[in-house]
Amino acid sequence: MVKFLVIRLSSIGDIVLTTPVVRCLKQQVAGAEVHFLTKRQNAGILQANPYIDKLHYFDDDLKALTDSLSTESFDYIIDLHKNIRSNMIRDRLKLFSFSFPKLTYQKWLLVNFKIDKLPRIHIVDRYFEAVRLFDVVNDGKGLDYFVPPEDETDISVLPEEFRNGFIAFAIGAKHFTKKLPPAKIISICKAINFPIVLLGDRNDSTIGEQVAAEAGHKIFNACGKFSLNGSASLLHQSRLAITHDTGLMHIAAAFKKNIISVWGNTVPAFGMYPYLPGEYSEIVEVTGLKCRPCTRIGFSKCPKKHFRCMNDIDENKIVNLARLLFTRY
Repeated sequence: MVKFLVIRLSSIGDIVLTTPVVRCLKQQVAGAEVHFLTKRQNAGILQANPYIDKLHYFDDDLKALTDSLSTESFDYIIDLHKNIRSNMIRDRLKLFSFSFPKLTYQKWLLVNFKIDKLPRIHIVDRYFEAVRLFDVVNDGKGLDYFVPPEDETDISVLPEEFRNGFIAFAIGAKHFTKKLPPAKIISICKAINFPIVLLGDRNDSTIGEQVAAEAGHKIFNACGKFSLNGSASLLHQSRLAITHDTGLMHIAAAFKKNIISVWGNTVPAFGMYPYLPGEYSEIVEVTGLKCRPCTRIGFSKCPKKHFRCMNDIDENKIVNLARLLFTRY
């Protein structure tokens, strides 16, 4: 038996992007036992993953965590986070560890000086550098997301006209500069004129209500009404997805959905665009802006105050793509 501890502490999307490495590690290393360390709020993303033998949670008590992990007798650490905290965990456990090229300097150059030295390689493929010495290779099957049966959302909760097909529109994101303005979301939903389920958490519920009120009866606001797995289940049952650069985008890719991904202050060049989604997926962004990307993550407001990266998004392109994909695929 070879016992691995995989570390990825952060957000939904980041966790989903690690799943190909976890799957291939489990399937390609004889006798592999794969444990995964993350934050407790990410438990629902991974609890049903059949390639993970045990989950461990980081609750901000580093000593208690490392004392507990020390009893597991791991052989190797696969660090897919590579930050100060994961480095501290590695140092305390004193085990052989492997990581990946994070490209922090190259991203800094692009954000601050618009000098693009980033390789055109997805972060999933960079993650595989961490397991290369174990002869683990990418199987090309894409991302995984497993919804526990008890968390599945019954389609009957939707209005009857939605049960023959709907578009999932993930209207949220952690940062303001990653999200379309509400007026544009309303305009897009009105023009598509097909059943649309709005997905997001409780922070998106007010905007969801506004969109549903102004865009007509073909909108169902599911924001804040379901757990993450419940929303993922709805996403799985949709015909296609419209998303911002956010966690639900990666979950949609795991389900092989055709995705219309809409990009604001972040750029696909960072290497976190939808990974092996449906074959008719499209990226929609405003190119040629001197201020973009303004950050690797996001801001609470546009630093330049014009927010052109989202205000100038081509609504007609999104509408036409959505209508085409909904009716043909």
